[in-house]
Amino acid sequence: MMKSKGLLATLALAAGMTLQAQTNEFVIQTKKLGAEIQPTMYGLFFEDINYAADGGLYAELVKNRSFEFPQALMGWNSFGKVEVRDDGPFERNPHYVRLRPAKHPHMQTGLDNRGYFGIGLKKDAEYRFSVWARIPDGGNAGKIRVELVDTKSMGESQVYTSQEVTIGSKEWKKYQVVLKAPVTDPKATLRVFLTSPATVDLEHVSLFPVDTWKGHENGLRKDIVQALADLKPGIFRFPGGCIVEGTTLDDRYQWKNTVGPVENRPLNLNRWQYTFTHRFYPDYYQSYGLGFFEFFQLSEEIGAEPLPILNCGLACQYQNAADDETSRVVLDQLDPYIQDALDLIEFANGDVTSKWGKVRADMGHPAPFNLKFIGIGNEQWGSVYPERLELFVKAIRKAYPDIQIVGSSGPNSEGADFDYLWPEMKRIKVDLVDEHFYRPESWFLAQGARYDQYDRKGPKVFAGEYACHGQGKKWNHFHASLLEAAFMTGLERNADIVHMATYAPLLAHVEGWQWRPDLIWYDNLQTVRTASYYVQQLYAKYKGTNVLSLTMDKQPVTGAEGQNGLFASAVYDAGTGEYIVKVANTSDQKQTLNLKFEGMKKKEALTSGRCITLASANPDADNTIEHPNTIAPKETTMQVSGQAVQVELAPNTFAVYILKK
Repeated sequence: MMKSKGLLATLALAAGMTLQAQTNEFVIQTKKLGAEIQPTMYGLFFEDINYAADGGLYAELVKNRSFEFPQALMGWNSFGKVEVRDDGPFERNPHYVRLRPAKHPHMQTGLDNRGYFGIGLKKDAEYRFSVWARIPDGGNAGKIRVELVDTKSMGESQVYTSQEVTIGSKEWKKYQVVLKAPVTDPKATLRVFLTSPATVDLEHVSLFPVDTWKGHENGLRKDIVQALADLKPGIFRFPGGCIVEGTTLDDRYQWKNTVGPVENRPLNLNRWQYTFTHRFYPDYYQSYGLGFFEFFQLSEEIGAEPLPILNCGLACQYQNAADDETSRVVLDQLDPYIQDALDLIEFANGDVTSKWGKVRADMGHPAPFNLKFIGIGNEQWGSVYPERLELFVKAIRKAYPDIQIVGSSGPNSEGADFDYLWPEMKRIKVDLVDEHFYRPESWFLAQGARYDQYDRKGPKVFAGEYACHGQGKKWNHFHASLLEAAFMTGLERNADIVHMATYAPLLAHVEGWQWRPDLIWYDNLQTVRTASYYVQQLYAKYKGTNVLSLTMDKQPVTGAEGQNGLFASAVYDAGTGEYIVKVANTSDQKQTLNLKFEGMKKKEALTSGRCITLASANPDADNTIEHPNTIAPKETTMQVSGQAVQVELAPNTFAVYILKK
């Protein structure tokens, strides 16, 4: 009996060694190039959730700068004689504060603002304070003292730096000064003192870093934009997401409210303020300082095609009953919504003599933004959506036949609503259909061949919102990013039908998040790129120009049974002459890969190679503010010759092989 057990153990060990030594032969066909990969293939989805706009990408450091929150001084601490009034100089932001001298010469009148989870200061950086102000009673000049302070200070003084501003007119004027921070402090406070016996009115109290992205005064936070630019995005979808819909139609996102002078852009309620009561932020509003002009400008500056999404005449269907008539616009009253879409195209592309083209030009961009895409509706479902969408499509096709229109397959990746909407999108003849996948590990592991059998004659696919939401682990961690990488091999292999893909959500403040996982995290001073970020970056940076056929045993490598947990795709880059193979090993075993390039001429050979890997010993780990570089791509040189190369791919690893002939 003992000999029999020993023999079985030896046989089992030998079988295991054979399995481990088994080579996975990938055959890459090089002679015939496959589908062209669209420049828009990988990109960005932006929505103002998790303090993504105010408190995030938008560099304004003052919260409630125009005193338009329903509680006019929310975000402010006032002291002395401060009065809120509503007959100010800006029609859509009428509120301002009046500062009167305190009742005793040794008392003080003024305001404190701590911004978004504190005001982040960097040592030696400059900050531009601006305010619209007047002396309502005329007479002698009024004065205020502007300070950046440390309200936690135990030292001799709270004051980091200060400047005095003299207000010399009874008419509203804009005043500004620059303050230089002598220290780094992520939690500073802006303080404004009245320092004259004259009464002063203040409106639109603002503080920006001088060093914004591209130096724009109404600018964006430089480190966050740099992280976006480094993704090499081909498409930039904005402003959402459910933000587009609103809980009610009154608080839907309306692009016309977001353009023109920033001082006169009205406040809007953010629907994410109240959606998650376990992560509740009652002071979460949209200032619209980051508006459609800034979105278009940012798209241009980071090299991405803009994709604006507009309301289709429906408020959020998740938050409204199906029979609630107030949450939808009846069809014969939809014209203003359709006109909004037509006017947006004119704003983006119109001549400077057109109504909305002139608005763009007056904002500093006479040249058109060259808009090519527009989306109508977000995650709508049922017959109420296509019957409204169809009216938009007819009007846009008539006025702007070259604009490509994006419709939606609803909030689900499969099921009754999905199955109903796809044929409707084909009937209406939209150009792309937006699919959303927030799904667990099992779904991502089963979707490697998702698009292999899609109808090639219908609309193209926009994978508009997706992320792996771990079962019991709905937060950023490496294993989720690995499965996203595996899923994306199927997007790439089917680039003839999949023309766009954007991970979601994009941004999250570490102190203000409501939804996770997210691609990029930040506090008031630092930015963190997640493992999922690096997956997106590797796909975009090495997307190539054409798909190449890659098979194992004459089958695509989709994680199917018998493929050892492997997912793979291959592309050719005509610009660099490189073959690029992406492989996700989702198994717990090391895999030997033989990359065999067929179709090369006899005299041709692989001459050089690189391998970039993304891996983590801890599948639950990710990058954090404290440890931002825990997981990052690592590049090594490969020794190659001939027309094939053998490599060892570690367990639970995503690899990109870049080979030149």
